Amino acid sequence: MNRPQKRLCTAVAIGAVLVASLSAFSLRAAHSLDAKATEAAVTTLTTNILETAQFAHHPLDQELAEKFLGRYLDSLDGTRMLFLQSDVDEFAKYQNGLARSLHETGDNRPAHAIFARYLDRLQQRDEFIKAELQKGTFDFTGDEHFSYDRKDAKRPANLAAAQALWRTQLRSEYLQEKLAGKKPDEIAQTLARRADRTLQSMRKLSDDSVLEIYLEALAHVYDPHSDYMGREQTQSFQTAMNLSLVGIGASLSAEDGYCKIRELIPGGPAARGGQLKVGDRLVGVAQGNGNEFTDLVDLPLPQAVELIRGKKGTHVRLSIIPAGQADGAERKTITIMRDEVKLEDQQAKARIVDLPISNGGSRRMGVIDLPGFYAAEGKGAATSATADVARLLRKLQQEKVQGIILDLRRNGGGSLEEAINLTGLFIPGGPVVQTRDREGKVQVGRARASRQMYEGPLVVLISRFSASASEIVAGALQDYGRALIVGDSSTFGKGTVQTIVPLERVMQHEGLTPSGDPGALKVTISKFYRPSGQSTQLKGVRSDIVLPSPSDMPEIGESELLNPLPWDTISAAPGLKREDRVSAYLRDLRARSADRIGHDSDFAALQKEIGRVRAQRASKKLSLNEAERRQEKEEADARSKALKAARLARSATPPPTWELNLHNVDQAGLGEPLKNPATKTPLLALAEPVAGETDEPTPTDDLLLTETEHILGDYIDLLRNPALTKR
Repeated sequence: MNRPQKRLCTAVAIGAVLVASLSAFSLRAAHSLDAKATEAAVTTLTTNILETAQFAHHPLDQELAEKFLGRYLDSLDGTRMLFLQSDVDEFAKYQNGLARSLHETGDNRPAHAIFARYLDRLQQRDEFIKAELQKGTFDFTGDEHFSYDRKDAKRPANLAAAQALWRTQLRSEYLQEKLAGKKPDEIAQTLARRADRTLQSMRKLSDDSVLEIYLEALAHVYDPHSDYMGREQTQSFQTAMNLSLVGIGASLSAEDGYCKIRELIPGGPAARGGQLKVGDRLVGVAQGNGNEFTDLVDLPLPQAVELIRGKKGTHVRLSIIPAGQADGAERKTITIMRDEVKLEDQQAKARIVDLPISNGGSRRMGVIDLPGFYAAEGKGAATSATADVARLLRKLQQEKVQGIILDLRRNGGGSLEEAINLTGLFIPGGPVVQTRDREGKVQVGRARASRQMYEGPLVVLISRFSASASEIVAGALQDYGRALIVGDSSTFGKGTVQTIVPLERVMQHEGLTPSGDPGALKVTISKFYRPSGQSTQLKGVRSDIVLPSPSDMPEIGESELLNPLPWDTISAAPGLKREDRVSAYLRDLRARSADRIGHDSDFAALQKEIGRVRAQRASKKLSLNEAERRQEKEEADARSKALKAARLARSATPPPTWELNLHNVDQAGLGEPLKNPATKTPLLALAEPVAGETDEPTPTDDLLLTETEHILGDYIDLLRNPALTKR
């Protein structure tokens, strides 16, 4: 969730820490630093700031130094197929004294020595792959498998063992290309160029880029959201904060050698097109229509980002492994036109739905879609999430909705102040969030009593992608008993606060002039807690009613990241007064929802598909038998076609639906209902589309929202007539 973190930062007094970090170095250094001295100063600063300002306040001792060294090796060789065990044994000599050298001298020789060995191994792999391809003999009739999940695997004992792994991986890639219909000569050229491009790309990395990988590994030993950002990454972060980044509109992360979609920025080209999903892995990138793909596997994230980013109006082609699919799944190629993120597409929207009920009438409901907690200065008047939602709430109540759903499924966070203020639209004032710093000091963010605008039935719809500020809102409304929480089993579980430390300012404060931009450090300084005192960290906010969902995967969440801070509790905030409008009805609401889902064929198909994907991911291996793989592909294509045909056949006439946005919200009346109110939600696809077919939505695409509307209807009935509750 990199994009909104700057807006989530609270002030932290680290001036004394920064001065202490450079004091020893500045006594030895000239005021104008050359490249080597700048690198050493950056390393010393990063080490000391992480030690003293990061929330855990953990010294860089021998244990942490060993973890750091291992993390750096995995940053370069995430699949553990390149470095030999003898390499690791040799690198162990750096462990003794590593912490001291980072503190005192900023010695980065281990980083460059290990990277040089990495290049040697890449060269050996490149030569081996070309030699194997020249032999041209690949048999796929046996019972061999390729185990692709090697993040915890032992490293190869020697070069022969490494070559055996390279050979198996090469055969897997060859079979993948063959299944895609390519001829042997074409496959050989593709795979040879892929290996060569990877080697050449890594050889071109500058010393600054190597330092960035090294210090990023150090920061991630403390927690997954602390980060060292070099010059280019810092500039990208700043432009993203200003909503002026031109590209595909996605936040990327590196995982096990893959470039993975971590967040789709609302209003960005990828989110508008609906072709990418969170969790998709990008394995190749090509510029325009005629150029070859550049392999992204094992390419450092900054270099991958540079290849994907480009000028506004240009096209980029991406080869992806769809989210939830195994490494051997058929690659999907998509084309996206690079563009600027449009602020209006990130803003709150709403719908009014007249949902039919059993007596022949209808129940009017409002659905507010809030992609983020924004607070931005536009070309005209300033805009904010709270002000925009307030306008939508006013309109929804004018149109006499009986209940409201606040949809936070795509909401990755944003402004802490906006999260507090927006919660105040639904409660009569009181504590919303608690923030505890590394010294144990707790600050309470409170909503003003005068802000409440809506007192009626409220449901908050969440997913695993609801994170940070959205977890604060959902958690507070749940603590007050003000809203029913529905969706995935829990939210993402990011309950930490980061601040940005520009290293150049710190160095200048000490009278030092670096040879270039030294970048910045993003460091975790605080944790969030709900009004009840529970942390949102790691566990997130749990749903009152859990719905079957393809995004409810254990792989999605804070707990799957390396070195996350733990969950804990503090005292409840003073002034928390529970309304408890939910608990008395939960048993009935869960039973009614379970009954509907149990008799719904779309949900039955969805649950079957979820089970298949989970089983596929759990196997962590691919068959290298061509006949078996072709049969799997045919079955997948047939299954996808059957699912789509069944959904179309079952599609009912959608209920009358009106869309509200910030352009029409103040107009009188509602006008004509939408002709096709289907919601295109890529996260909720039942199956991957068959090649050549369109990805257009049908009225049953968003099963979760439809079921949530029914749950809200049940909730309204029970609130109006508690006697219906089963005792």
